[in-house]
This record gives sequence, structure tokens and C-alpha cells, in this order.
Amino acid sequence: MEWTSYLAPLSQGAWVTVQLTVYSTILGALCAFLFGLGKLSHNPLVKGISVAYIEIFRGTSLLVQLFWIYFALPIMGQAIGLDLRFPPVVAGVVALALNIGAYGAEVVRGAVQAVPKEQYEAATALNFTGRKRLWRITLPQAIPEMMPTFGNLAVQNLKDTALVSLISLGDMAFRAEQIRNFTQDSVTVYTLVLFMYFGMALVLTACMKLLERYVGRWRAAGR
Repeated sequence: MEWTSYLAPLSQGAWVTVQLTVYSTILGALCAFLFGLGKLSHNPLVKGISVAYIEIFRGTSLLVQLFWIYFALPIMGQAIGLDLRFPPVVAGVVALALNIGAYGAEVVRGAVQAVPKEQYEAATALNFTGRKRLWRITLPQAIPEMMPTFGNLAVQNLKDTALVSLISLGDMAFRAEQIRNFTQDSVTVYTLVLFMYFGMALVLTACMKLLERYVGRWRAAGR
């Protein structure tokens, strides 16, 4: 077979990979802010849940998390009378998002804590409420500091999507393995996949750089 015949199925898998990356990165960012700020909460329950989530998902393997959500959770659901079966794409997005969210939460926490204490004292002197201080003082200064690390996490998340092929989701890695099993042309197949992942990573990095510049201008404009 000509190597060009591999491009169609690999492109189909690449589209699945792109969707997984986009959805899980957005959901992971939401988890990062939710649990990163939760870890700084003065409420013991909120802080405890946030710390538990961060430590569990940072301290266990993403592969095990993926298998647990896809294989183990439905069995546990049946035991209590709930249908917790997820389609492979949903299980993949949830596992990726929870994993990247745990790492992102520490980024959020660190960036928020890096805001100078004088800023909080000034906000208190101006009689800002906690919510107003968060939106007007803390986040406008903290978010630009988070962006470079978030960009790295997004690229790492793209590479981690290859694990979903192990639950029979037809992403790029899954399609590549199918083609390799059929043709035994390992060199060509995996060289193509290597360059496709690299190209996708370059595009994702460029998008994150643009977002980083936009956030920088937003901060400079004082919005």
C-alpha cells in the first residue's frame, strides 16, 4: 500500500484527537479554577474536597483513572442501582479533564498566592467585598502568570489523548495501530503519526501564545 492511503484514516483519527483535546482542556481549565480557588477557601469542607481531588488525581496514573472511569465506575453504579456507563469519548474527556485540572489547580493556587499582599490590603481599605476583590484585583493579575504553564499543560494533554485508544476510541493512535496491524508497515505509519502529533502541538502552542497575548493586553487595558 502507498503511504498516501494511510492519510484518510489517520485524518479521521486526528479529528477525534482534536475534539478530545479541545473539550478536555476547556473542562480541565474549569476544574483548575474551581479547585485551585477552592484550595484557598476558608471553608474547611470546600478546602478538604479540593485538596483531596488535587492529590488523588495528581498522585495516580492517568491510565488507571481512565480505566477506572470506563470499566470500574459502571460496575460500582450497577451495585447501587445507577447507570454510570459512559461512551468512550465521554470517559476519555472526563479522565483527561480531571487529570489536567488537578495539575492546573496548583498553577491557579500558586498564581493567586503570588499576588502581592499589599494589593489585598488596598482592596480591604477600599471596602471591596471578597468577590469583588477576586474579580477586580486577584484574577486580573494572576491569570497572565498562569498562561505559560497552562500552555504547557495543554500540549501535554494533547499527547495524553493517545491513551484513549486503549478503550477502543478511534483517535489517531488507535487508527495508527489498526493500519500497522493490517500492513505491518510500522516505520511509515508511526513516522506519519509522529509528524502529525508534532504539527498539532505546534498549532496548539501558537493558539495558546495568541491567548496569552490577548490576556496580557486585557490586563494592560485594566479591564
